[in-house]
Amino acid sequence: MLAACASDPPEAALRAQLRDMQLAASERRVGDFMQGVSDDFAGNNATDRAALHNLLRSQMLGKSSVNVASGPLEIQLRGKTATVKFSVVLTGGSGRWLPDSAQSYSISSGWRLEDGEWKVYYADWRPNL
Repeated sequence: MLAACASDPPEAALRAQLRDMQLAASERRVGDFMQGVSDDFAGNNATDRAALHNLLRSQMLGKSSVNVASGPLEIQLRGKTATVKFSVVLTGGSGRWLPDSAQSYSISSGWRLEDGEWKVYYADWRPNL
């Protein structure tokens, strides 16, 4: 995963981190995706970092292809922390022309600088109905 330079403006570095994580997910590189997740991550239904890792692995194992498309990012910077809200559409399939599954989510996430890199420490994802 390519990390943004420490000299990049905070919003550009955060956008680069999100782009790298999206690419890692699309390429089924769970370990690279998890590099952007803080050790003390907390998510829906008491999802911690290990549970998120297992969730991603199980989703990747069940699909031959995974596509991630995100909408515009709404970023609010506050020093060394940020809130990022966006929508994402996840599709996956078994190699046929049309996806076997597709789901749209609204995501609200908390980020902070850790050793010069942006890491997500909180995420709430809700299916769009």
